[in-house]
Amino acid sequence: MSLGALSHIRVLDLSRVLAGPWATQILGDLGAEVIKIEMPGDGDETRHFGPPFLKTKDGGNGDATYFLSANRNKKSVAIDFAKPEGAALVKRLARRVHVVVENFKTGTLARYGLEYAALAAENPALIYCSLTGFGHDGPYKDKAGYDYLIQGMGGLMSITGQPDGAPGAEPMKVGVAVSDLIAGLYTAIAILAAVVHQSRTGEGQEIDMALFDCQAAGLANQAMNYLAGGMVPTRLGNAHPNIVPYQVFATADGFVILAVANDQQFRRFCKAAGEQKLAADPRFVTNAERVHHREALVRPLTALFRTRTTAAWIALLEQANVPCGPINRIDQVFADPQAVARELTVGMAHSAAGQLKLVASPLRLGKTPPEYRLAPPMLGEQTDEILRTHLGLAPAEIARLRGASIIA
Repeated sequence: MSLGALSHIRVLDLSRVLAGPWATQILGDLGAEVIKIEMPGDGDETRHFGPPFLKTKDGGNGDATYFLSANRNKKSVAIDFAKPEGAALVKRLARRVHVVVENFKTGTLARYGLEYAALAAENPALIYCSLTGFGHDGPYKDKAGYDYLIQGMGGLMSITGQPDGAPGAEPMKVGVAVSDLIAGLYTAIAILAAVVHQSRTGEGQEIDMALFDCQAAGLANQAMNYLAGGMVPTRLGNAHPNIVPYQVFATADGFVILAVANDQQFRRFCKAAGEQKLAADPRFVTNAERVHHREALVRPLTALFRTRTTAAWIALLEQANVPCGPINRIDQVFADPQAVARELTVGMAHSAAGQLKLVASPLRLGKTPPEYRLAPPMLGEQTDEILRTHLGLAPAEIARLRGASIIA
């Protein structure tokens, strides 16, 4: 039995791919019962986003590892709600949950009677969260939204990549689907706020989340550089638009990140590096002056950093309390002593693969910590359980629905 902060909440998850499942996994980690509705046969598209695929106990291929990243603590129920009888089952489940999450294109679920108005008419306390590419209004409301498109349309790619004139200069996406992840985080926050309101008033509400909106919000200081500063940000490679020196430098054997965030740190850096003359140069005394004279400072630092190895620079600068660090490969991240100490991976028992290692939740709550109850499910793994326990269907009725290809 869950003792998590959301153990009293039941979520009907109609979302697929990443942004929606990322949000509902957070809710599941915090104790909510998450019922994931998937189409029989194929299920969530990310089950097929491979290779690599999970290796099963018999040596075969299971689900794509992509699916495993966002579907822990969920129960998979395979229902074809494109058929009226399947839609009726989903509608019955919606009467018995606190939250519905979906990420279909605007208007899609209305074709099956599963839109907010229809479900809220039978469950007025329902929180119904839609997550689309562009929201339910505006000229783009009918467009499909994919992370790659949103990174481009939402401005992120215009500030990511090498600057014009540098080798390899072109707009660049981030190495993970960060627009989806940002949207998933904002969606989880919105749902939690609605749960608080629901608990106080008994009222449900509709939530209209959009990847485009979330990516625009995620531009943070770069958005304000334009809105309040009158500057249209451009690509700077690994440099920072507002802080100098705050970038990657090549060393004698690799790379190091130098993250000087204030004038005191810059002076400590110069002293440790034996370059006090840079600290005394009027062009570099304040961060504002360093930003203005970026190239004049970066040029000598580029030559300087090539004189020592990465390890030597980190040892020197850490002793001087100057923020710096290496660029780890992903295998190095999880082997790092800090990752081991913080237990950033968790083992779970998977029905097809046996033992499975997943990335742990970063939420560290002293009283109601995240729970790891269910490994990412096989397609339809809990169909019978949910129909039996939540809808009271008899085995014969479940068998009839399966024979009619309504469920799987």
